[in-house]
Amino acid sequence: MDDQKIENLLNLSLQATPEERARSLVLEEGYFPEENQWELIVKYSGDFSRAAALAQRVSYLLNEYAIVWILESRIDAFAALPEIEYIEKPKRLFFATQQGRAASCLLPVQREPLSLFGTGVLVAVIDSGVDIFNRDFQNPDGTTRIRALWDQTAPAREDMDPSMENSGEAVGQEEGTITDVSLGRVYTEGEINGILRRGGISETGRAFGGIAPGPGGFVPGEDRSGHGTAVLGIAAGNGANSQGRNRGVAPESPILAVKLGTPDPQGFPRTTQLMQGVDFAVRQALAWRMPVAVNLSFGNSYGPHDATSLTELFLDDLSNYWKSVIVTGSGNEGAVAGHTGFTIQEEQQETVQLAVAELEPGLNVQIWKQYVDTILLSVIHPSGAAYQVPVAGSGAYRVRMGNTELLLFVGEPGPYSVNQEIFVDFLPVEDYVDPGEWRFVFTARRIVKGKVDLWLPGGRILNAGTRFLRPSETLTLTIPSTARRTITVSAYDSRRNTLADFSGRGSFALGKPDLAAPGVDIIAPTPGNGYGSFSGTSMAAPFVTGSAALLMEWGITRGNDPYLYGEKVKAYLQKGARQLPFAEQYPNPVVGYGALCVEDSLPE
Repeated sequence: MDDQKIENLLNLSLQATPEERARSLVLEEGYFPEENQWELIVKYSGDFSRAAALAQRVSYLLNEYAIVWILESRIDAFAALPEIEYIEKPKRLFFATQQGRAASCLLPVQREPLSLFGTGVLVAVIDSGVDIFNRDFQNPDGTTRIRALWDQTAPAREDMDPSMENSGEAVGQEEGTITDVSLGRVYTEGEINGILRRGGISETGRAFGGIAPGPGGFVPGEDRSGHGTAVLGIAAGNGANSQGRNRGVAPESPILAVKLGTPDPQGFPRTTQLMQGVDFAVRQALAWRMPVAVNLSFGNSYGPHDATSLTELFLDDLSNYWKSVIVTGSGNEGAVAGHTGFTIQEEQQETVQLAVAELEPGLNVQIWKQYVDTILLSVIHPSGAAYQVPVAGSGAYRVRMGNTELLLFVGEPGPYSVNQEIFVDFLPVEDYVDPGEWRFVFTARRIVKGKVDLWLPGGRILNAGTRFLRPSETLTLTIPSTARRTITVSAYDSRRNTLADFSGRGSFALGKPDLAAPGVDIIAPTPGNGYGSFSGTSMAAPFVTGSAALLMEWGITRGNDPYLYGEKVKAYLQKGARQLPFAEQYPNPVVGYGALCVEDSLPE
């Protein structure tokens, strides 16, 4: 007889035969046939001791929930206890990459007759490294899928393990592999295979993939944050650790990985390392005569956000070089109140309020306007003291206000931009910037355009209370996602068809982002052959990177369109993008042309 304290699916499972359970996709989930034991979710009230005595093991959760491991023969007695309110069996998660693939219309193009999996198209991920021992990046015979790994943090090649030099797996083993780099060293496919055979261990003593420790104690590309491993897994992992369930978008693409160096051991990579990494990826693809899809999931908030910085211009140039596509995430600054802006008319005055939290060790504000406009600026301390910024003349200025020193720079337009920057750095005289409400008062004199934008530092390095009091979500894209020829990807929740609030927004004038991809609760590989849940536009971008590889496989590798790269890939993806229920106008500054749909992006 069905027990009303037990959910329907568990009731059905308990009544099914072992053969029926084994054939079902859901009934056996949570059951361990060797022990005839179940893993169950329990809601209870009061004292749980009698129930715990019936269980093999209990894991207590907050608010009177528990996970129990219990013999099937004891479930009826367990459910009969008055303190037990309800019991459910666990459900298999249809992992977000799997669900994200379906939402992105990938499944139809990976069935016959198309069967697109990225064959012959290089996927390059420039990030925090990669777990080379992770089986998601290996072939069925245990050899690596990584054609080259540039570890910018590695010892120089002349310092390499002599045993590797003598192993027949050293430099030059793979024809065309570029090994002459400015920092770190490049590991070839043969070298990585040699390391996999011998085993390796990290500098912190963590073994990877069950591999025994090897010589030297250095693991090439070691991904201590897990970010790069997750990104690469979404773009091109083969899902070997999950029997293919959690495979990435282009699971048969050869891989190129760049682990970005960090000049400051406590800091993040710089745009210089990023640019070198992109350069290496495109040059290497050309040397191998392979089309390449490059993924960039890094960014920053410094700049006018108009595609005129050197990093952006560099990426635009490389987007026209060889058969390449460069994909960038739009950043996660959409909801952090780090941008504000306004349009001012002549003789008007606008005030921007900036809340500075307690214990803020430092911050800065970028102010960008068009040089043609004449706008006066005063900075007002929380005490009411004011400083008139000498905007008429360029140069650096210093002023002390309370226990904070302001270091200001008034700039001029550069060779690539008509914009003028006023940069204000807040430096504590003692330990922290003076807290409270700072104000920036703008007074218009001669106005042609009148557009003014202000940005705080990105990357969530400031205290949560440090924010503009009237923020604007527009122009919260991070740089270099503002580069014109990259494919800029925002994030949405593909299970609920809602926008991810953190996703960076563009503007109608900028024409970014280009489209959206799943970026909420994405299950992706982690170092050590596991999987974890990740959110961010960092995870949305590799969906598009892998999809670009599929389009280039169809066009270039299979000969259907030898010119399917660069802006043409972007155009196809934009045309195939599907509209989402929360937006009415397309393209728009939130999701561009809509959500990624690879099936509709292929020509009919």
